[in-house]
Amino acid sequence: MTKPETRSKKRKEVVEAIVLRKEPVHIVTRVFNIPERTVFEWLSRYRSGGWHALIDERKSGRPRKLSSEDLRWVYEAVSMNNPLNFQFKFCLWTLATIRTMIERERNIKLSKSSIHRLLHNIGLSSQRPIYKSYKQDPQKIEKYLNTTYPEVVKHAKSIGAEIYFIDEAAVRSDSHHGATWGKIGDTPVVKDSGGRFGLKMISAVTARGDMRFSFIEDKMNSSKFIRFLKKLRKDAGCPIIVIADNARYHHSKETQAFIEKQTDSIVMAFLPAYSPEFNPDEQVWNHLKARLAKLPIIDKESMKKAILSIMHSIQKNIMLVKSFFKLTNTKYILN
Repeated sequence: MTKPETRSKKRKEVVEAIVLRKEPVHIVTRVFNIPERTVFEWLSRYRSGGWHALIDERKSGRPRKLSSEDLRWVYEAVSMNNPLNFQFKFCLWTLATIRTMIERERNIKLSKSSIHRLLHNIGLSSQRPIYKSYKQDPQKIEKYLNTTYPEVVKHAKSIGAEIYFIDEAAVRSDSHHGATWGKIGDTPVVKDSGGRFGLKMISAVTARGDMRFSFIEDKMNSSKFIRFLKKLRKDAGCPIIVIADNARYHHSKETQAFIEKQTDSIVMAFLPAYSPEFNPDEQVWNHLKARLAKLPIIDKESMKKAILSIMHSIQKNIMLVKSFFKLTNTKYILN
């Protein structure tokens, strides 16, 4: 292989890693041992002239609006900042926001479709963000991860217990998850009919892929929570350790008195306050609500029927439930 062919092959491999495999730019630069500026130069060539521009330097396609330096600036602006840093009044990046930022900061005008391709080409993608409460206490999170949870695992092994993560949720008919059809150019307005209805549920998951759930009539309270714990213990067929959030009925005198009587049959531990992202059971509700948003819900009965179908499908999909424990904030459970 000639030197030009070797160089062309390397350029293609680098661009493929970012564009096709979605690998971060800083990782690619380290793996291939090349300067970041060079990577963005090759990305700039690819964006303007396609794969051919990486091979034949004399034919680089149409004139480039963004140089390699421009591409690097956009990458760092989006991946290392949020819109608030550029005097926008919201904190999520959208195509329109990025388009405005590039025009304002780099004096370059691009269409939304060009912005979409640009972001894709430099290894960025549209993702659902994780929201964290400003009330989170980093020290309590550190204590939970380094002390509380390891002690739970150790205790579970000593008594032969199964660890369940537990959570409650409400599903409402007026929840606006997903999208809706409407006239092109005229954003649909969802009007509240006043006849909204909803259902309350509780579920529990384990790292081995088990999932249990139950509907809750009216308002959740200590007695209903205790009833679910009893059923969960019976279904498990062994001692259980339940990790829950800090809802009032989880800490109530009635619940604590019940737990004390169970010795090691049922044990409770608690997540740090305002930290739902550390509970894999939250993903049950995310999947439920995302799928429910795509179904025709007419009344409370049809909603309950749809929810039952979705929950049973999640329950049967052991690999899906296991995947809830492999997210960035839930991997600690498997370590």
